[in-house]
Amino acid sequence: MKMKTKNIIYAILAAMLIIAMPASSMAQTKTVGDKVTIDGNVELDKTVHDFGDILYGSGPVSCKFTIKNISSSPMAIYDVASSCGCTAVDWTKQPIQPGKTGVINATFDNEDGPHPFDKRLTVYFSNVKKPVVLRLRGTAYSKKLPLSEAYPIHLGNLGLKEKEIKLGNMSQGSQRSDVITVANIGKSPIKVAFEGVSEGMDIKISPSTIQAGETAKITYTITANRKLWGKNWYYATPVVNGKKYDKIAIWAFTKEDFSGWSEVQRKNAAMPVFDESTFEFGIVKPGKTIDAEFELKNEGKETLHIYKADVDIPGVEVVAIPDVKAGKKGTYKFRINISKLPKGEIMGIVTLTTNTPNRPIINLFLSGAVK
Repeated sequence: MKMKTKNIIYAILAAMLIIAMPASSMAQTKTVGDKVTIDGNVELDKTVHDFGDILYGSGPVSCKFTIKNISSSPMAIYDVASSCGCTAVDWTKQPIQPGKTGVINATFDNEDGPHPFDKRLTVYFSNVKKPVVLRLRGTAYSKKLPLSEAYPIHLGNLGLKEKEIKLGNMSQGSQRSDVITVANIGKSPIKVAFEGVSEGMDIKISPSTIQAGETAKITYTITANRKLWGKNWYYATPVVNGKKYDKIAIWAFTKEDFSGWSEVQRKNAAMPVFDESTFEFGIVKPGKTIDAEFELKNEGKETLHIYKADVDIPGVEVVAIPDVKAGKKGTYKFRINISKLPKGEIMGIVTLTTNTPNRPIINLFLSGAVK
């Protein structure tokens, strides 16, 4: 692959990662029991509705989200924007008084085709600073499949669609929840519980006893922890009819919460400017160790701090990521063990989680080839 083409790929990857990790773009959520609270003013019965498995072309499917005003003043739902024309929405138009409830009704037309779907509704409340995202998802099949095929990962008679689950991005001070559907693929009831649950995660299943041929919902909640930054894995061991199985793994990416920062704080924040965002190590043979360096200058007015560096390829050691004071230069150092890399073209991404709202996520690239 030519270097120019590779640089284009890096630019695309960086853009995708920046889009996937927006800075303070969503409201702060907390889960209390089965309810989700938004900025302490709005309570929702859920933020995700999973339709499960449906037949493509069998007609539209609908759901309802219930919203309660838990603030001391009237509130309104200004707007609900759908991510595509395939989802129609309607909502309570009159102001919702303190302690009262309203609804958002959504209908998915089920005409996209036989494949998984995940539709988003962006909701604008009068008393919530940032938009709130609700999700409608499920899997449309062209024909009805046996549960053992629709849920191909089998832990005894517990069927799952996946064991490694992406929760996505969250900010410090927040919680985030999601739901997956599982099934009893056997011919008798099963009892499901969880052990060895990672700190910072809550996980439960309803119903805990799943009848033969029926489904259940697993709800999991991650609470941000200032000891954990960037990409982190959370685990739970399923216990089915008393027998333990391989862990379910969930990952979430945690960054700083800048939503409460003033305009002055943002203006005075650190501002890292790198000489180069890509380190090219050329064509090398296994057995070598290469030191990679990225030089930068902090052009802001506060000290730049990196909470964590995540690397998406094996064999990369973080050697030094020092704080960089305002107006000063610094060097971030990494050591690449070529023996741990696969042969062929390498495009590694180092993702830095920072203390600046100007660049909360920074992507650096490690590029080369292993013979």
